[in-house]
Amino acid sequence: MFIYLVIINIISLLTMWIDKRKARKNKWRIPEGRIWLFAIIGGALGATIGMHVFRHKTKHTLFLIGLPFIAIIQWVLIIMYYI
Repeated sequence: MFIYLVIINIISLLTMWIDKRKARKNKWRIPEGRIWLFAIIGGALGATIGMHVFRHKTKHTLFLIGLPFIAIIQWVLIIMYYI
């Protein structure tokens, strides 16, 4: 489980970075639905970190509130699972 979470969070972080680079170059973008998918399946922390580090999607209230909210829920569930 730990390895899965590390990998999916790295993927989420990289997805935010790649999408930000593409946005700056006016190229084809990664669909927001894919970012949400990675977040929901365990990568919310990586997506949240990527959002702040790369200053990407920070003007979108849904991302600004939703990603940290999902991350908190995921970590609470993980902690509850292992207690």
